[in-house]
Amino acid sequence: MIFSRRQDEIVAPEKALPGRERPAFAVPAKHAVLGTPLQPPFPEGVETAVFALGCFWGAERIFWQTPGVYTTAAGYAGGHTPNPTYEETCSGRTGHAEAVLVAFDPGQISYASLVKVFFEAHDPTQGMRQGNDRGTAYRSAIYYADEEQQQAAESACAMYNEALQKGGFGPITTEIAPGGPFYYAEEYHQQYLHKVPSGYCGIGGTGVTCPTSATSEAGDTHTPMPTSDEEWRKRLSPEQYAVLRQAGTEGAFTGEYVDTEDDGVYRCGGCGNVVFDSGTKYHSGCGWPSFTEAVSPDAVELLVDSSHGMKRTEVRCARCDSHLGHVFDDGPRDAGGQRWCINSLALDLETR
Repeated sequence: MIFSRRQDEIVAPEKALPGRERPAFAVPAKHAVLGTPLQPPFPEGVETAVFALGCFWGAERIFWQTPGVYTTAAGYAGGHTPNPTYEETCSGRTGHAEAVLVAFDPGQISYASLVKVFFEAHDPTQGMRQGNDRGTAYRSAIYYADEEQQQAAESACAMYNEALQKGGFGPITTEIAPGGPFYYAEEYHQQYLHKVPSGYCGIGGTGVTCPTSATSEAGDTHTPMPTSDEEWRKRLSPEQYAVLRQAGTEGAFTGEYVDTEDDGVYRCGGCGNVVFDSGTKYHSGCGWPSFTEAVSPDAVELLVDSSHGMKRTEVRCARCDSHLGHVFDDGPRDAGGQRWCINSLALDLETR
């Protein structure tokens, strides 16, 4: 990114550039990758989040590649100058940070999961810089929309701060503040790394995993977690219990979702965690619902299963540790080559 002079302190409101009443440029109507609108109104149920993590070119790509995200846009947030330009923001005289607007479907990905993506995608301990990009425009920040987002952001920040310091990093410097206006960046910056695949990207994580907690997953419609085997038996049918809690397998071609083509998301039958999307479901002919991938790497856990004289990869729900099925390497090559073979009894389909 091009920048003029370094700034170590956010400019005071009275010293900020005056800006303008209207944007100085037009904003594209559609996302160049996702094909969705860049600006509201968004479909009913879609929520928004605003994150700043350094150069918005690489930051935006991270989020448009995240399952459950409806659209993204590069822009400016957290400052004083109305309708700033890129040059004004980089001067440090607007108070804005380069930021990304993320519109997401909370039925597919929670706000807390997006916060996890945010923290792991950059180094939030660097103050007024990110990598080689220096100045207040490149600071780490979360601009929350409501109290629920604030609590999720602060909870994740506290947990990650502890994890980072154990890993030898300094304290987190991320700004967590109420969300003000989000000003869209110029057309040139929108989905920049799609238009220029070899373009500059200064985003890089620490390699430290951001912990999550059940309380931070406020955006998901999870079922309360049973605390004992007795509660699991009361919640589940005997057939479900055998699959989810005893790693059993339903009979081939007997499951409810083997041939289902309805549009929606598949939740874990034990806790309601979103684990698969109908867009990745395909007819494999194996006798069980098959998917090319999970809805997110964070939604599931993969374990080595050496039972029955075979070595397989078991798929479990990352939230409640229930058995879902297995993943094999004989899936469609044009979709990554994997076949996620999942029991219908382990799933609940929520249609869209």
